[in-house]
Amino acid sequence: MGSLGTMLRYPDDIYPLLKMKRAIEKAEKQIPPEPHWGFCYSMLHKVSRSFSLVIQQLNTDLRNAVCVFYLVLRALDTVEDDTSIPTDEKVPILIAFHRHIYNTDWHYSCGTKEYKVLMDQFHHVAAAFLELEKGYQEAIEEITKRMGAGMAKFICQEVETVDDYDEYCHYVAGLVGLGLSKLFLAGGSEVLTPDWEAISNSMGLFLQKTNIIRDYLEDINEIPKSRMFWPREIWGKYADKLEDLKYEENSTKSVQCLNELVTNALMHIEDCLKYMAALRDPSIFRFCAIPQVGEGNIIILIMAIGTLALCYNNVQVFRGVVKLRRGLTAKVIDRTKTMADVYGAFYDFSCMLKTKVDKNDPNASITLNRLEAVQKLCIDTGVLNNRKSYVDDKGQPNNVFIIMVVILLAIVFAYLRAN
Repeated sequence: MGSLGTMLRYPDDIYPLLKMKRAIEKAEKQIPPEPHWGFCYSMLHKVSRSFSLVIQQLNTDLRNAVCVFYLVLRALDTVEDDTSIPTDEKVPILIAFHRHIYNTDWHYSCGTKEYKVLMDQFHHVAAAFLELEKGYQEAIEEITKRMGAGMAKFICQEVETVDDYDEYCHYVAGLVGLGLSKLFLAGGSEVLTPDWEAISNSMGLFLQKTNIIRDYLEDINEIPKSRMFWPREIWGKYADKLEDLKYEENSTKSVQCLNELVTNALMHIEDCLKYMAALRDPSIFRFCAIPQVGEGNIIILIMAIGTLALCYNNVQVFRGVVKLRRGLTAKVIDRTKTMADVYGAFYDFSCMLKTKVDKNDPNASITLNRLEAVQKLCIDTGVLNNRKSYVDDKGQPNNVFIIMVVILLAIVFAYLRAN
């Protein structure tokens, strides 16, 4: 749920954390009785508890379609991520993956831990897919086909230019945004704007770029072979080899490179807010605004801007894991109910990021211009008054309050254990 020390430092996190914990426990008990659906929802809980929580808000048909869509793409991603699979074996699997979802006899052993279980028992996912309405099936098949082909292309091609970077992010995440929009449309839940395809794709790029930025060290240290998604056109300004950025003697250049990539991602925020503002169904709105898709995979909107704010000018990206504290995630889930809350969160995190901009950074003026544009967009909506900031706490505990919190926690944990 979060370390005791962190909770004492940020006491406002405690109630949202407890609330989220109880909601997750409730969601984990709502497993369908059918074996294939039971497997799908159990697997969803294992790979992303927060996603499995928010998906419960969707109506049954759409919830099932989104669950299957996620697991199909998670399986596809597992094949792409497994660097032990030879290229001449991996590429045909990626290209043909959209056909395997119709085959309840197909499986392929790869990945680790829960992802290996997903791949070994993929027949359950295929069985669930075959029970979806035709409109949902067509949307999932189309996106899977396009994504598999795109992944196969970049197995054989490195990310050299910023255009390559955008194209790769389109295949692995922009298509996720397009696919979700197609599912919303197929279910009759939404009537999106004429430019929905462009802004869906842009939203996906924003999420994937955040993911790629945050996961630098994990990707570069991948065994048996590094995965490199940062575009050479950017990192080549700061180092001879991408792996050189992780060394302490290159810290200044590393952080400058990091900041340029964060600045690049900021260009997509306006499209993200436009997409969210166009949604009509409250359950779909909350689904898009909040959850983390996969523990360490795609991060959705508010968590993405928060992660960028945390990563910016932060050398720890090259030393270890950088992520938002769990209590702040719980707070975001608890507080985000309307579009006004989304504008508020983007405003808060853009302000946080702005305070970290070093005027001597080579891209400082571009970064500030983009942040100020986001802030102006949020302010101009007129909905930022009478709200509590996500990030205005300083984490400075009061000793008397700590004692009270410890007593309260003891009571709460005793209650939870008894029940």
